Amino acid sequence: MANRPTSPSRLILKGRVLSFNRRPAGAGDRAACDYHRHGIIVIDDGRITVVDDAATIEHHRTPDVVIHDHGDKLILPGFIDTHIHFPQTQVIASYGAQLLDWLEKYTFPAEARYASPEHAARQATFFIDELLRNGTTTAVAYGSVHRISAEALFAESEKRGTMMLAGKTCMDRNAPAVLCDSPESAYDDTAALIAAWHRRGRQRVVITPRFAITSTPRQLELLGALARAHPDCLVQTHLSENRDEIAAVARLFPERSDYLDVYDHYGLLGERSLFGHAIHLSERERTRLAETGGVAVFCPTSNLFIGSGLFDAHGLTRGNPPVRIALATDVGGGTSYSMLATAAEAYKVMQLRGQTLSALEAFDLMTRGNAEAIGEADIGRIAPGCYADLVVLDTGATPAMAHRLAAADDDLEEELFVLMTLGDDRSVATTYVAGVAAHSRAAR
Repeated sequence: MANRPTSPSRLILKGRVLSFNRRPAGAGDRAACDYHRHGIIVIDDGRITVVDDAATIEHHRTPDVVIHDHGDKLILPGFIDTHIHFPQTQVIASYGAQLLDWLEKYTFPAEARYASPEHAARQATFFIDELLRNGTTTAVAYGSVHRISAEALFAESEKRGTMMLAGKTCMDRNAPAVLCDSPESAYDDTAALIAAWHRRGRQRVVITPRFAITSTPRQLELLGALARAHPDCLVQTHLSENRDEIAAVARLFPERSDYLDVYDHYGLLGERSLFGHAIHLSERERTRLAETGGVAVFCPTSNLFIGSGLFDAHGLTRGNPPVRIALATDVGGGTSYSMLATAAEAYKVMQLRGQTLSALEAFDLMTRGNAEAIGEADIGRIAPGCYADLVVLDTGATPAMAHRLAAADDDLEEELFVLMTLGDDRSVATTYVAGVAAHSRAAR
């Protein structure tokens, strides 16, 4: 990877500009979004300074301004993926197993290769390339048990200017010996990552116990202590993905009332905690998640592919009190790096539950909503002060999409729904990271 290109001191993007200011109540809630049919985004030194109608462009010209005219394409905030496994890029599309068998057969052997710094560095380049190709500018990622895996990802992300939130996976039992750390080494390695990388530029360290099955009580206790010592770090783990997994947790922690109570007991539950999957939750767990502000992360392509179950989005978000949710690919159990494809599968999962997901809700979730879930206020929106992490979408990228949109009668919500149903990496024309064009489909 060459050194990151230098952005012009002032860049202006022209196109149709769409961003969200709050969570939409459903289809038709256009007040939740800011839309400029003919818009401009003025970017100075990597951050957005002005969002306005294109008619005002002459007011924003400077002698060294660069203008990128994206015509009729849609410009949105860069997508945010809230749960993805960096060491599983070569595990995606592995045949025929459910969760616990899948880990043993595919995941653990792949992750063992990340003991090699050279392998980790190569894979980090591919990983970020693939995210940017799909319009994803920020991800919350699991590393392998090796500290070097997280270091390699942060080093590559720093070169690109992206925001990555990541941690080394911690597990000290019920995994191959070559992938087991110890309670003390998990604490020490994560603390070292925090000291070296947390808030170094745009990088963030996440405290990462894989799940309760692979951590002893002592490891969870020490990671909880680390979370208390660093309250601005996120915690990420897995929760109630699979019924066999839940039964195993009950056997390992018979003194705890349920799966969520394991994390709660050890200080790993709070508003900075992201719980992947959260499919098979009891009423007590839902209530406790809501009380503490924990986030249930919806991973639809993974849940369908591994046969785990159907996420109850409305049951969580419309509960009293409601549970916060986020949306994620969960590669490599998930089957696509595309947040567009992920939203399409989320729609189908919710249909099977008798629920709906409007296009406005889906695009808000992929951008502003996911930024809110991870506590990052300067991404996920197109607004002054935010990083110019942006994705330019071509809604007619394929013949089938163009053919379908010819009957859409210039309706924005219908266009967005076509994008999330038929779109994928081919729909991503350009991805900007802090005002730099980090991916261009035309250039490939």
